[in-house]
Amino acid sequence: MSVSSAAVSASQPVASPVLTPTAAPVSAPTQADLLDFVRRTAADADLIASLPLDPEGRTWVRLEGPGGSEAWLIGWPPGTGTGWHDHAESVGAFVTAAGELKENSLAVRLPADGWKTLELADDVDRARRLPSGKGRSFGRHHVHEVLNETADQHAISVHAYYPPLPQIRRFSRSGPILRLEQVERPEDWQ
Repeated sequence: MSVSSAAVSASQPVASPVLTPTAAPVSAPTQADLLDFVRRTAADADLIASLPLDPEGRTWVRLEGPGGSEAWLIGWPPGTGTGWHDHAESVGAFVTAAGELKENSLAVRLPADGWKTLELADDVDRARRLPSGKGRSFGRHHVHEVLNETADQHAISVHAYYPPLPQIRRFSRSGPILRLEQVERPEDWQ
């Protein structure tokens, strides 16, 4: 594994390792390829232990994903989460490497654009617990939020997306009402 790059936290940058893939696939990585990558990476105990953890804000390190994918190692303090969001045209996968995360998701594809507020049907909510070693892959326009609901334990996860994230749409949710709040571009988080 080669090392270079920097970790980022909600408050300040911290030096940390970057994972370099051993072999790049000939074609674009599939959801299965991304899931395999995040599983193998989450099993790297030295890499997982190297992530600096902040008691108040999430920390992250950019990793070299397979086939030009975007990948991240993320630390989650107790009680933190992402809020509702999607990953636009990217497919992805993530695995909990330490602790436990919860994913709430919507089993419905949202329109790509042209709306600000939607009323969701009663049967679209899904929830799953993802303890250490468990994860999932997902397709384009997957809307979810990821949470560390524990009161006293950090969680760490590995995420990969292909193509690299062109944008993230952030949503607020009040009961069945989903509202588009913000569209972020790569320059907003890198």
